Amino acid sequence: MKKILLFIAVLLSLQVVAQNINRVEVSGKIIVEGGDLSGITVFNKTAKAGTITNDQGEFKLQVALNDEVNVSALQYENISFQVNEAILKSKRMKLFLIEEINKLEEVVVSEKGLTGNLETDLKEAAPFKPQLDALYFGVKNNMDHEFKPDNKTKVENLGQNYQQQHMINGLNIVNVVDQLLLPIFRSNVPDKKKAGVPEVPIESIKHYFGAQFLVDNFNIPEHRVDEFIQYVERDAYDYDLLNYGKEMEFLEFLNQKSIEFLNMKK
Repeated sequence: MKKILLFIAVLLSLQVVAQNINRVEVSGKIIVEGGDLSGITVFNKTAKAGTITNDQGEFKLQVALNDEVNVSALQYENISFQVNEAILKSKRMKLFLIEEINKLEEVVVSEKGLTGNLETDLKEAAPFKPQLDALYFGVKNNMDHEFKPDNKTKVENLGQNYQQQHMINGLNIVNVVDQLLLPIFRSNVPDKKKAGVPEVPIESIKHYFGAQFLVDNFNIPEHRVDEFIQYVERDAYDYDLLNYGKEMEFLEFLNQKSIEFLNMKK
């Protein structure tokens, strides 16, 4: 009898603690490549409360640190992520759902940018760090590529289910680079076959968000994005950086080029 009473007391105390969690309201927006933005379900599994998006893909949700949030829509694969400090700090999140053919294998990347020659990059500039914005990129890749860790890559095995997308500073960096940045810079590679660069068509929405990423993370003025892209492509560089598995090295390269570009006319 005492054990039963103790068990009930523990359950009640846990319920009280759960009810006392202070949640904050965050504003979210879902962006998809085609398709209807309204009626997409965003559910806080931890709090057992959810909402649906309006016609503009916007929603508001009460969340706390480490809450698990699920997003589901008929035309897209369900995604799930954990609320981190970046989301709470910015009180906003963006969920990019790009419909493709195959699902991207999960890759968890450490916070710090990594390069082919880390010592040199550290001397010349601080490693690239994406802005601490609440950006979640839930996509399915159209290529059958698996990203393998190498001796320059620090990968954490969190033992999560592969459908549980892990957010680093609110940003799934590998997906962003693969889906948005690489197609922009691949478009003008002289001989893609010789360089070993895959031919991936670039849709206007991907170009738009790729450009926005350059603005947000490299401080490139919006009206100078095309100029910056031309500056990067003006001189021959290692096109191998445009291949899958070189995402962090490519970001370090862009970081260095952006510093040079912004200092040109000062």
